Amino acid sequence: MRGVSGIVALILLIVVVIIGYSSIFTVRQTEQVLVVRLGEPVHVVTDPGLHFKAPFIDTVISIDKRILDLENPSQEVIASDQKRLVVDAFARYRIKNALQFYQRVGTIQAANIQLTTLLNAALRRVLGEVTFIQVVRDERELLMARIREQLDKEADGYGIQVVDVRIRRADLPEQNSQAVYQRMQTERQREAAEFRAQGGQKAQEIRSKADREATVIVADANSKAEQIRGEGDAERNRLFAEAYNKDPNFFAFYRSMTAYENGLKGNDTRFLLKPDSDFFRYFGSPNGGTPPAPLPAAGAAPKP
Repeated sequence: MRGVSGIVALILLIVVVIIGYSSIFTVRQTEQVLVVRLGEPVHVVTDPGLHFKAPFIDTVISIDKRILDLENPSQEVIASDQKRLVVDAFARYRIKNALQFYQRVGTIQAANIQLTTLLNAALRRVLGEVTFIQVVRDERELLMARIREQLDKEADGYGIQVVDVRIRRADLPEQNSQAVYQRMQTERQREAAEFRAQGGQKAQEIRSKADREATVIVADANSKAEQIRGEGDAERNRLFAEAYNKDPNFFAFYRSMTAYENGLKGNDTRFLLKPDSDFFRYFGSPNGGTPPAPLPAAGAAPKP
């Protein structure tokens, strides 16, 4: 009997352990738990720690309560100025109502699919009302806020709160980008050619002005040089005239010495002249006069 009682007690203990284990569950800090009884939601547990449920008939579904990522593939959007844009955006959201979330979508994967559709619709709706320049430069922050507001309003029915929506990139399609790049390159080349032409014209004007000023300066310098040279020649002639009037013989001697210095240089200069030429008059007489006739020899008869 004791053996049978021990077995029964052991079985009862095992049953109690199983029932006890089935009646408790743990909620982590990063999650919230939905208690479902026979397929019907009962309540939501958000406090972390150990909690109890009805064994065997209650099940728990863990739902993440952290901020979740929604990566949206690139979408082509037409702006109000009929320019096509390739928009790469993403969103951040969290589950604020676990019961509503479970009833409407059930899982995070299904929620991502639904939110992707809603995000694409909000992108087309908001960006389709503005121009290309407003999207890429002027009102980007404002447009992202409007998209977030619209997406949050539509996601509220799924128990989801949209925290943020960001546009990573908003560019023209590749073929349009190449066309815009070519147009910009052509425009820059035209501006560069225009600047070079203006620079060449300005350089030519400066060069012409400098040449004109140089010509005027050289002409003035030549005029002054000729004037000074004329004054110098006049002064020289005056000095020569005064010297000649004071001592004509010395002046004649000086001119002859100057002629000898200029004419009889050391580079084998040759003259074919008569010895009694006037050019060599100072060779025969210190005063430049006609040399005296030689005396007759002793006993020689004088010439008639």
